[in-house]
Amino acid sequence: MRTSRHYYLESYDSVSVAPYRISRSPFAHRYTTDETIHAVYCNRLYPVKSSPDEDPIPHYWKLRQGVMLYDVPEKPLEITGPDAVRLLERVLVCRVDNLGIGRCRYGLACNDDGTILMDGVVMRLAPDRFWYVIANGEFLSWLRAHAIGFDVDVNDPHSRVLQIQGPKSLGVLDAAIGGGLPADFKYFRAGFFEVCGQTLWVSRTGWTGEVGIEIYCNSGPEPTDHDALWDGLLECGEPFDMEFSTASSMGIRRIESGILDNGTDIEPGLTPYSAGLGQFVRHDKDDFIGKAALEAVGRSQLLFGLICPTAMPEPQMGVSYADQHVGHVTIGTWSPTLDVGVGYVRFDRPLTGDGWEAKTVHLHDYEGTRHEATVDTLPFVDKEKQLPRVAWSGSGAGTG
Repeated sequence: MRTSRHYYLESYDSVSVAPYRISRSPFAHRYTTDETIHAVYCNRLYPVKSSPDEDPIPHYWKLRQGVMLYDVPEKPLEITGPDAVRLLERVLVCRVDNLGIGRCRYGLACNDDGTILMDGVVMRLAPDRFWYVIANGEFLSWLRAHAIGFDVDVNDPHSRVLQIQGPKSLGVLDAAIGGGLPADFKYFRAGFFEVCGQTLWVSRTGWTGEVGIEIYCNSGPEPTDHDALWDGLLECGEPFDMEFSTASSMGIRRIESGILDNGTDIEPGLTPYSAGLGQFVRHDKDDFIGKAALEAVGRSQLLFGLICPTAMPEPQMGVSYADQHVGHVTIGTWSPTLDVGVGYVRFDRPLTGDGWEAKTVHLHDYEGTRHEATVDTLPFVDKEKQLPRVAWSGSGAGTG
């Protein structure tokens, strides 16, 4: 039997925070109560629990089997101008010059020493207009500093993002645009749609490992009417039994899906290779920040998944191998789908030989009890990452 029945984000301290320099969502008044617990990400408040005793599991299963609405804090930055491609090619390790309009791509930004500074999704809205949707951390000033000498503008479009996630999410989008969602609106595609009467940028992306979309406010020709958008989406989602959820259900699912969080799972000092993200580095492109260091650095992986049948991995729990401390947990949860504890383990050093995969280690809980665990590759659920890629069938759900 497992020793912990807690789930991700179930217990933590809460404090009152003044709103100075912290942005509150324009949708917050539609769901916030005196019991809502918020966290800060990208200097934005977002709801992590509706109340201290919220049970995330019903919403988790609705996310897996139906559709959920989330107000998320991710932050898009806009890069426009004749040199937009040149700037992004310089600061990102992925290719940008061959990114088509209406396409999205995962992109890492590295420091000169090859360590990861930021991760996010770059999207091409027009020939000279890009959005880079960043994770937690300061990046606008850094990007503007590197834009000096380029014919380019780097701005914060003040866009808040709504995610609609789950197998029925495309049906909700189809209803919100009045029907006719094209069959070629595939995973990591994007475009402008008339969503509930407003022209907005929508992408086939998300943070759950399920079929999903993201709707970007203030992306069209007019400022977004947030209340009208919220009401319109809920009305379109009603036939699909769509509900709003805090991040609690999303948090469990993103760990099962092997999605990494910059600054926590992608700890300072990790390179794309040590974080298990080396496949996103394109050494065949022209010089980019960190390229020389990445060509010389070791390529051993240090960040892996961890499966424990008897305990839930939690941040900073120690991990040992052959009675020696070898690493620590960055995040963890109890997987309702697998009914085991899952999390990410950051190893202090590479394992000689064939690496850490499939090795049996020990997880040390906060009471000092040892639990046998297995090192696994990510993701834990849907190993081939096919769930978010299903094709639109035109009937409210995708087809494999």
